[in-house]
Amino acid sequence: MSGARLLILEGDGIGPEIVAATRTVLDACDAAYGLALRLETAEIGFSALDAHGTTIPDTVVAAARAADGVILGPVSHNDYPPVAKGGLNPSGVLRKSLDLYANIRPARTPEALGLPGRAVDLVTVRENTEGFYADRNMFEGPGEFRPDPDIALAIRKISRRACRRIAEAAFALAETRPARHVTAVHKANVLRISDGLFLEECRAVAADHPDLRYDEVLIDAMAAHLVRDPGRYDVIVTTNMYGDILSDLAAELSGSLGLAGSLNAGADHAMAQAQHGSAPDIAGQGKANPVSLIASVAMLLDWLAQRGTLPEGAAAAAAIQAGIAAALADSATRTPDLGGTGTTTTLADAVADGVRRAA
Repeated sequence: MSGARLLILEGDGIGPEIVAATRTVLDACDAAYGLALRLETAEIGFSALDAHGTTIPDTVVAAARAADGVILGPVSHNDYPPVAKGGLNPSGVLRKSLDLYANIRPARTPEALGLPGRAVDLVTVRENTEGFYADRNMFEGPGEFRPDPDIALAIRKISRRACRRIAEAAFALAETRPARHVTAVHKANVLRISDGLFLEECRAVAADHPDLRYDEVLIDAMAAHLVRDPGRYDVIVTTNMYGDILSDLAAELSGSLGLAGSLNAGADHAMAQAQHGSAPDIAGQGKANPVSLIASVAMLLDWLAQRGTLPEGAAAAAAIQAGIAAALADSATRTPDLGGTGTTTTLADAVADGVRRAA
């Protein structure tokens, strides 16, 4: 038994429900594969704001840094008060504080759903620490400002270092996939300097991987191509905002944003995070689909296995994916967003049963 220490942060809205569902699956993995997990919890979001005056206390960041991995529930950061009053975005804070530079977002059509149209099987590798995100590109203060009441300006930071390491992450991932194909998405015909720098680094890394296929597509064209023929693509690498948008599009094309796993990874830390938001309108009703967070935790277990921290994690991750596939095949366990009659709990219980059967 190797064990791993995981910090669990429930978040807001449906966060506590899908985190509880994910813990059901983790407990099944722990028992079936002898993971010897050490699970810790801490408050973030509105509950932390009420108790500590901030949506993410410094103690939580320190605990995340000390853990082997983090599980983050969705947060309602758009509803938080201003930063000066404690309304920080926990996701952004952790991505910056732990240097989680690669946001890995797979999109794959589940066979069980029998969706019409062309199958999707691709991964978006999104740069996670700079770009147009106002909280991630300045040493002090946000990257947006208003010089007068009628003008708003935004700064986008693109650095050679960030471009190089996200390109390296994408090509390393492509080496493990059958298609062995990387597509860099950009808008260098307009953003000639910043997206031009991104492409320089992608081309340099591509030259180090002559055995992989490499091409480049404009962001607007890519949105159209994904709808028309997503099967053309394998690993998509791009900057922060483009990647956020394209990965959501790919997730919907593959079945639902509620099925989309997402891992934020860096050199030393990783964080599982559902790709969707906190959906406060359905909180507490048992309707929330927990698969996105469960699939994200499978990615975290696999990441820990690759690092040698949790050798049994790879088998557990594969069992989770098999459990998800089996659960989605039954309309009685699927949640309403997937045309089923199940609940958050029944879907999690079905995935956990699948894990136990796979062991």
